[in-house]
Amino acid sequence: MSLDRFLREHGVVASRHEHPAVMTVEESERLVPKLPGAKTKNLFLRDRKGLRHFLVTVPHDVPVDLEALGGTLGAGRLGFASAERLQKHLGLTPGAVSLFGLVNDEARAVEFVIDRSLWEAAAVQAHPLVNTATMVVAHADLERFLAATGHAPTVIDVPVAPKR
Repeated sequence: MSLDRFLREHGVVASRHEHPAVMTVEESERLVPKLPGAKTKNLFLRDRKGLRHFLVTVPHDVPVDLEALGGTLGAGRLGFASAERLQKHLGLTPGAVSLFGLVNDEARAVEFVIDRSLWEAAAVQAHPLVNTATMVVAHADLERFLAATGHAPTVIDVPVAPKR
């Protein structure tokens, strides 16, 4: 099912804004128009054995301390999951990772982690399964989306990596 259809069927309102393809936060700063809502960055991670998978959504300018995050989540050492795992679990390709990918995780194999500051934001920005657009979704609609996908968010203060 398409994301647009899923959102419609579940009464989730999100405004879509087209733009050139972006692969990095730096590119999005240059190419995505100024939009309401908090800008996000998404990490698709796995535990050392590849048994647990995490989609971690943080503010776009926050460097994540993966070692501390693994401890916070009780997952041990975390690392970035492969493009193959990303495709298998979220139906996404690198560069298009966002919380909307949870629509494709029908097996609920991915744990969704969101930074408290984003959870408390009035709205957040997220790619709609492609990196050529950004959607703005209000908090109430984000909650409706997550409930419809069957993903309960883990809301934490995601550990920030120390400055180098």
